[in-house]
Amino acid sequence: MISPSRRQFLSTMPAGVMGFILSSSSNVLAEESHYQGRLPWRTVFVGEEKFQSVCTQAQRGNWASLPISQRTATVGKALLGCSYGNYTLEIHDRIESPSVNLNTLDCWTFYEASLAFSRMIRSRPAPWAGTDLLRYIELERYRGGKCDGSYLSRMHQLEEVFHDNERRGLGTNITRSLGGVRVQREVREMQIAWKQYRYLKNDPSLLKGIARVEERVSSLPVSYIPKHRVAGIEHLLHDGDVLAVASTDKTAYTSHVGLALRKGDTCRFMHATSSRDKGRCCIIDSRISQYLAEKSSNMGLIVFRPGEATA
Repeated sequence: MISPSRRQFLSTMPAGVMGFILSSSSNVLAEESHYQGRLPWRTVFVGEEKFQSVCTQAQRGNWASLPISQRTATVGKALLGCSYGNYTLEIHDRIESPSVNLNTLDCWTFYEASLAFSRMIRSRPAPWAGTDLLRYIELERYRGGKCDGSYLSRMHQLEEVFHDNERRGLGTNITRSLGGVRVQREVREMQIAWKQYRYLKNDPSLLKGIARVEERVSSLPVSYIPKHRVAGIEHLLHDGDVLAVASTDKTAYTSHVGLALRKGDTCRFMHATSSRDKGRCCIIDSRISQYLAEKSSNMGLIVFRPGEATA
């Protein structure tokens, strides 16, 4: 499982969660205002200082002029050193809302925040607001790009995110073109480990909906590149490609995710790691082929190449 925090979103909230009842030009007003789902701003947006720091770097470095591949990798590098943590998306027992925590990231939220930042700074000139970032988080995280206030509107498996985003023209799953082979799984990870998920634990009736979601994910056409072939395709990867680690776990397709960072004809793995030996933070790790070789449970690689987007 990528992280228990990766699929934590559920319950009852009005449609149109993407709006904010606040003036994004004022940090004080932002803190005192509420997202339309009745959650305080300080609950859905954590890490204002980090946000402002990255925005300043982006403006001074004219990151908006970079292609999305380099832009996303550049944002990822700006987030290096951020602490690793689970459950950062478990922000309420019932109400679901787009959220971000730039102080504490897991593998999923590291790639997601990097990509959302990348798209945001290209969307319009600075200054940017936290509300802008959350709109791009919502675009990536929720089915069809819309949070309807329900945990079930959030996509809980990377395979569905890649499928849904490709359908909406937000990128391309290039795994097959890199020599990927088909794999079929009966996805049940959330049904099995439901007590680890705050929203499911507080409302077990949601398990029926989760079962339907996992059934649909099980039927998606998923391919992966066997890990013994990955070294041979590293030169074809781009900065900012989303790299998902295919797992031998029979109840899921993937176990981890990060971003590609080119180094000559090779590719390093940039990700948020839970390993104490590696610092439990966002790091630039070894070559992706070497990373995959570290664990027998790492089966191979799935590669998604994001494109530009307008929220």
